[in-house]
Amino acid sequence: MALRCTPQIEIDEAEIEESFVRASGPGGQNVNKLSTAVQLRFDVRRSRSLPDAVAVRLMRLAGRRLTGEGVLVIIAQRFRTQERNRADARERLAAMVAEAAVPPTPRRATRPTLASKKRRLDEKSRRSSVKRLRGGPGDDG
Repeated sequence: MALRCTPQIEIDEAEIEESFVRASGPGGQNVNKLSTAVQLRFDVRRSRSLPDAVAVRLMRLAGRRLTGEGVLVIIAQRFRTQERNRADARERLAAMVAEAAVPPTPRRATRPTLASKKRRLDEKSRRSSVKRLRGGPGDDG
């Protein structure tokens, strides 16, 4: 079974490592006894499931969740059960990969219009005349 992120990209189960840890927050008496939070680890650098361009964008997108070795760590502890936290962590990983799979649109260079250049120069000359008039009658400078 694999985790499908986009129609073209799916992550092999063997590449996802999950461990269960104690969660903080709601849980009543269970919070001190059960390990319901999920720590999902996914090695982005060594992944064979991701194209190189997607892996690079995912590492940039991950920010502080990425370790020095290139491992993406997602901690899910929103819910009180292990299964729901596990599903939440996997959904978040799939969403991040799907977001990284969309290539950024390249910037198209444009030039300022003649009218915008004229407006800018008019404003500059208006500003300069205002400043010129600020000097007192005896000011030579």
